[in-house]
Amino acid sequence: MWLFTMFDLPVDSKEARREYTQFRKTLLGEGFMMLQFSIYVRFCATEESAKKYHRRIKAALPHEGQVRILAVTDRQFGKMEVYFGKTRGKVEKAPTQLVLF
Repeated sequence: MWLFTMFDLPVDSKEARREYTQFRKTLLGEGFMMLQFSIYVRFCATEESAKKYHRRIKAALPHEGQVRILAVTDRQFGKMEVYFGKTRGKVEKAPTQLVLF
């Protein structure tokens, strides 16, 4: 499962820029990678893991701006088409993980 976090945050004041930076650093610290500007994604091995990161993102929400969180399955993520100009690129692959029960 892939957890997307998409955001549009104000940067019109020093405090707003600080909150933007803090939110972005929180995402990176939680293992998210930048897919595009203001779109970050993280692979979660289970739905329970995705819920955990969803709660962590909600706890770090800035006071203003818009944040969207979207969970998609590996199959849905694999259907994504990526283009660099008119050239089609490859979709990122899920990281190799060992799950112990």
